[in-house]
Amino acid sequence: MISTHPAPASTSPVGRHYGLDWLRIGVFILLILYHTGMFFNTEGWHAKSLNANDAMEPFMWLSSPWRLPLLFLISGVAMRLLSDKLGSGRFALDRTWRLFPVILFGMYVIVPPQSYSELRIAGLIEPGWWAFYRQYAGEWAGPWAELHTPTWNHLWYVVYLFVYSLLLAPLMPVLRGLADSPFMQAAGRISAAGWLGTTGLIVLPLLPFLVVRFTLFAHFPTSHDLIEDWANHANSLSMVLIGYFLARNDGLWRGVDRALPWAAGLTALLIAYLFWAYTHLEIAFASPVLTWAARMARILFMWTIILTLLGAARRWLDRDGPVRRYLTAAVFPWYILHQTLIVMTGFAIREAGFGVWTEFAIVVAVTAAGCVLGFEVFRRIPVLRLVMGMKALAPVVGASPVSGAGRSDTLQKV
Repeated sequence: MISTHPAPASTSPVGRHYGLDWLRIGVFILLILYHTGMFFNTEGWHAKSLNANDAMEPFMWLSSPWRLPLLFLISGVAMRLLSDKLGSGRFALDRTWRLFPVILFGMYVIVPPQSYSELRIAGLIEPGWWAFYRQYAGEWAGPWAELHTPTWNHLWYVVYLFVYSLLLAPLMPVLRGLADSPFMQAAGRISAAGWLGTTGLIVLPLLPFLVVRFTLFAHFPTSHDLIEDWANHANSLSMVLIGYFLARNDGLWRGVDRALPWAAGLTALLIAYLFWAYTHLEIAFASPVLTWAARMARILFMWTIILTLLGAARRWLDRDGPVRRYLTAAVFPWYILHQTLIVMTGFAIREAGFGVWTEFAIVVAVTAAGCVLGFEVFRRIPVLRLVMGMKALAPVVGASPVSGAGRSDTLQKV
């Protein structure tokens, strides 16, 4: 049975998490830049520039292992803080109220222009928006049945987060007990105590991801299909749980602080190796041994860079201010809007004969302006705030936080 009562106050201290706010902001902005790059690189995507090339691909690949895992970890921290405040039942209702409208609006309003642009480029449909939309939204059929429309495209993160929230809500009392157990408190103290604890903090969280890589991944490659994406689910849900268990464990946070120089050093070495591998594919993947070395390095890199970013954010970014408050409110609506703006702009200009840098400037300018203007419009209309993941009735963006707040506002949202 889902509890509707707030949890008792944890014995673990809850520090301010402004550093996590800044990480969340940075990862969403990086994701927007990554999807901008997808229009110009050689990998398959919804729309492609006629000037597509592979110049940026190694840099894009270096961001792939950790962007979404870090977001899921931060979401796990948010789940702990919010479920402690609301109780399991109200937590489930809050997640439904905050995320489900985003998913519906996204699938039926935000994403369809992406599908229309993709199908037009592929030559599967004739010009005509309403004929397409009638089949997309009303008939769930068309000459593109393999695309499984209506679809959520880039909003898969929101869908998965919503499902994980509902699945975990009834388990919150059990998870809370485990997270605050003497074992986890001891693990926190050990992680902050010396080199052995630092080694454990770097190595032990890798175990679920190694198991997934050696078992599920070969049978369920990442698809963002909610029913068939089991390897991605295992990895993403593991990150959510790591964030949940980390959230109120002061010893683990001190362990993160202590691990920063070691994690940063490992991360630098792994970046150098993986960049070499990505720019020398024929050498780095010439044998099964070398291929698996690169795969293991990628998994280790995923965790060491997350540890590095968490430690760096706590050390240098744990501060509030009007810029943080504005971006905290804006970045999730930007995430919802950005890919449609990129795809539609790219579709509109891809045959205009522009050079690659002109195309890039146009796509970036239109996407940035559309995100900023879209947020400024949506945040002023209560019902539209709701479909952008914002509270329908909220204080003015940029207002000062309530005095004495023990944590930042982002971690009560997404």
